[in-house]
Amino acid sequence: MAPFQLIERPSPFSTKGGKTLPVFAVTPAHVETGTLDPVALDWARKAGFKAETGSLLLVPTAEGHLGGALLGLGSNPSENPYLTGKLARMLPAGDWHIETAPLTANRLLLGYGLGAYSFDKYRSERVTEPRLLIPQDADAADIKRQIAGVYLARDLINTPANDMSPADIEGAVRRLAEHYKAEVSVIAGDDLLAQNFPLIHAVGRASTVAPRLIEMRWGKKGHRKVTLVGKGVSFDTGGLDIKPASSMLLMKKDMGGAANVLGLALMIMDAKLKIDLTVVIPAVENAIAGNAFRPGDVYRSRKGLTVQIDNTDAEGRLILADALAYADASEPDLLIDMATLTGAARVALGPDLPPFFTDDEDLAHGIADASLAVDDPLWRLPLYKGYERMLKAQIADLTNAPSGGMAGAVTAALFLKRFVSPGRSWAHFDIFGWSPSERAHSPVGGEAQAIRALYRHLSLG
Repeated sequence: MAPFQLIERPSPFSTKGGKTLPVFAVTPAHVETGTLDPVALDWARKAGFKAETGSLLLVPTAEGHLGGALLGLGSNPSENPYLTGKLARMLPAGDWHIETAPLTANRLLLGYGLGAYSFDKYRSERVTEPRLLIPQDADAADIKRQIAGVYLARDLINTPANDMSPADIEGAVRRLAEHYKAEVSVIAGDDLLAQNFPLIHAVGRASTVAPRLIEMRWGKKGHRKVTLVGKGVSFDTGGLDIKPASSMLLMKKDMGGAANVLGLALMIMDAKLKIDLTVVIPAVENAIAGNAFRPGDVYRSRKGLTVQIDNTDAEGRLILADALAYADASEPDLLIDMATLTGAARVALGPDLPPFFTDDEDLAHGIADASLAVDDPLWRLPLYKGYERMLKAQIADLTNAPSGGMAGAVTAALFLKRFVSPGRSWAHFDIFGWSPSERAHSPVGGEAQAIRALYRHLSLG
């Protein structure tokens, strides 16, 4: 069974035999020392090709037809492990194969597949893309499932909010679950109050589409119990503390946490990992209406802690609080949440390096090792207890928006920690979920972050 696709698209890979054109992935040393195909070497030298990072040179045959291509890797290929992603946007249409390269087949193919992504759902015309042959020494199934997981996250984030409401997020979960024979249950609208999810209801009640808690379950009881929680704010106006127009332009991506946990869930289920998996997504739209929650309101959370609303634009931690309390009650062996939560995380580390927080040292080291192994960048930030004083509210147990603006990513993580049992193996990922500039392995748009590293960590048991 092929991995799940939210949006059907042609595969970037070819598995058929027959004639394919070669790509020589080369360093400057290859050109300088002459360790290349003689025809390609002669053409490269005549064209002044220096094999600079990301450069491409098409090579003709003696008869003047297209004979292949040279991809420049630069002097240190390990610095750009997914550079082959550029081939998907630079090569002419047709079937190609990698002839020589100082990198593993898996890494070359994964880079190519990640770079081949395009979001054409709303375009009238679609461009025919080149395809890359999968060699026999590559783990084709694993490459395809990782790419499918990344594509799912990107597709969900890139879809505009008019087609990705809380109900549409539920629909995407149901389609993914059907593909892998998982079970889905949903609590929506006023049933959230009846079943004690007051914060999720408060944040989402002003929308014309009802808020909901979506739960997907897969795997066998007795296996390692892993629960993934993803922030699913389909659009964030900021609520009554309304964002300026410029800050709302990318707010379709505020369900990036949900998108990423679903991408990770796809990888887990497709690989049939021995995991008892639960995915929990609080899905809401933070809209503005007469019944919107207000600054100064106080709500009692599912856990019983009261929360003073000091900013309606700090809504993500509210819906995660109820979802985490619910997920924690089932006592998972590992609890992970992912959210596009704070601008402070981006100020600290930029868009491409998501921070994570945990007080489980073994888990922290495992995640960090996996991150380095698969070149999925992450950086641990501290759950500094000294900042817990910032969470104190005037008339409630907690504030959702500490004053002063200092250490915003840390205080958000500390807020979430209050809804997880002491001693629980838990990690919080504050992701951006977006690539603001094109890179070899990703175009501008929605992005999967941390899920390849987490898949690697979970695969190792």
